[in-house]
Amino acid sequence: MAISREVKTAGLVISGLLLIIFLFNYLKGENLLDSTRKFYTVFENVEGLETSAPVTINGFAVGRVQEIEFENNASGSLRVMLLLDDDFEFSKNSEAELYENGLIGGKAIAIIPAFDEAEKAKSGDVLKSSIKPGLSALLNQKLTPLQEKIETMMVSADSVLKNINDVFDEQTKANLKSSIAQLNSTIGSFKSTSASLNNLITENQGKLDNTLTNFDTISSNLSKITDSLASADLAQTIRNLESTIGNFDQVLASIEKGEGSIGKLLKDEGLYDNLSGASKQLEQLLQDMKLNPKRYVHFSLFGKKAKQYDADGNEIKDKDN
Repeated sequence: MAISREVKTAGLVISGLLLIIFLFNYLKGENLLDSTRKFYTVFENVEGLETSAPVTINGFAVGRVQEIEFENNASGSLRVMLLLDDDFEFSKNSEAELYENGLIGGKAIAIIPAFDEAEKAKSGDVLKSSIKPGLSALLNQKLTPLQEKIETMMVSADSVLKNINDVFDEQTKANLKSSIAQLNSTIGSFKSTSASLNNLITENQGKLDNTLTNFDTISSNLSKITDSLASADLAQTIRNLESTIGNFDQVLASIEKGEGSIGKLLKDEGLYDNLSGASKQLEQLLQDMKLNPKRYVHFSLFGKKAKQYDADGNEIKDKDN
């Protein structure tokens, strides 16, 4: 049976259309001949995620991003469809995490599988979503505090420089120049003094040598004296000194007790009172001798009898007279 040209043409056109549809879907990342599973997840911001981006589990590519579209016009959330070629099973509580696939690799999605007692995920389920901070976000987190510190430091440095400019006015600069000039003059004088001191040392080198020699001799003599003192019987001397101090303590103790002549003299109050009375009487006797010397000393060339006086100084007259 001959096939007409129209049938052949129609078959060719249909085959071409089917091939175009297959190639179109294949370029979109969907293979119509394979049995794949579709999962969905929702992000507030996909951060540049594109279709055909890899989907991984534990770093192993198991699929790709099929399509990205707005979930609704009210919230602006984005619904992402994940096409998985692998039949690896995981719980419906698993999470779809958006992460940075290298420095220039763009964005990708990693399914973090959960192996709990929940129901297994099946095609068409919606997975929870999360976003892993990328390198740029981490750098921003680290650099932002550093930037703030640098800005604060720059403000402080600017304030310090302003204060320095305020301090170093024209008068201060002139004073600094004058001080530096005086310092240079002082250094010059110090150099001159050093040269003079060097000349003085050079001229008196012999005297300095003699002085050092004498000092060395004195040091040697002192060393010998020290050796002599060290070799002396200091222990016996100290023992004799201790014995002497002990005897002196015993003498002081006996005096304190009133023993011996010195102890009795210091402790006997009667003796003290007698000495005090005798001293007073002696003082009165001397006073009376000054006032009435004739009472005690009488001298007569003609043998005249001396007058007598009583205790009160009155003259005692003789009965014959």
